[in-house]
Amino acid sequence: MLYDLSLKMEYHYDTPASLARHITRVLPLAATQRQRLIAGHVKFDPHPSEQRGFTDFFGHPAIATLIDPPHQSFAVTMKARVNVEPPRTTLAFSPELPRLREEYARILDLGRDSPHHFLSASPRIPHDPAIGAYGRESAAPGMSVHQIAKAICARIHADFAYDGEATTVDSTPIEAFHLRRGVCQDFSHVMISALRAIGIPAGYVSGYLRTIPPPGKPRLEGADAMHAWVRVWCGGALGWIELDPTNNIEAGSDHIVVAYGRDYADVVPVLGVMKTYGEHKATQAVDVVPVPETVR
Repeated sequence: MLYDLSLKMEYHYDTPASLARHITRVLPLAATQRQRLIAGHVKFDPHPSEQRGFTDFFGHPAIATLIDPPHQSFAVTMKARVNVEPPRTTLAFSPELPRLREEYARILDLGRDSPHHFLSASPRIPHDPAIGAYGRESAAPGMSVHQIAKAICARIHADFAYDGEATTVDSTPIEAFHLRRGVCQDFSHVMISALRAIGIPAGYVSGYLRTIPPPGKPRLEGADAMHAWVRVWCGGALGWIELDPTNNIEAGSDHIVVAYGRDYADVVPVLGVMKTYGEHKATQAVDVVPVPETVR
């Protein structure tokens, strides 16, 4: 599926900021058998005094910038065209939990896709007994890892309400779990925490959702902002799958990946430090529009 993407993120400060350093991750990822970035660019306003691109450990294309002069606002604009591959059709061969543990115990690779990075607590996802118990309640004896992951995804979708006012970007999974409310970041963190607690490697995916649904299909939650979902390792035969607990679906051609990581801390769209004081306001606008056949 071919899409045109646009994103604008704006930050307005009570007092002028200076010596602002940011790391920005908003451009779609080029991922083999997942999606192809055809073209894309990122603009900053004000224009950076220094700018360089780099790729971090998990393979994200990121941009480091420095804005030296005082400025009252900061804007990031991204435009891209990306081709998303349709979901692969495979039989869901995945082991039961004891066999999965045997599989990853034999893996010596510590590259960016190694399941070992996604088993332990991470900066934004500490271990929590209550979330662990919630995960274990969904893992009945005899279920495969794939079945457990889908069961936890469906349960979070049923038990939690989508509420953009209930949490903030700094809310913890534990807070969202007790509220039973939040947004895609919260649902993804809770699901990852529940999976890790029972020994299933799970990570965070940052990206975009198709804005305009196909005819006859419902509009997906989170489509007008950056979205988040979950990546689950289901053993060597099936590998990594992606599940969206906000919408209780398997991520497919409507989901466009920006970055993979252990949690939100690894994929923050704009991360920065600056000299300023007071409050700031942030706004975000996203459009993900299918490219008509006639203009391809």
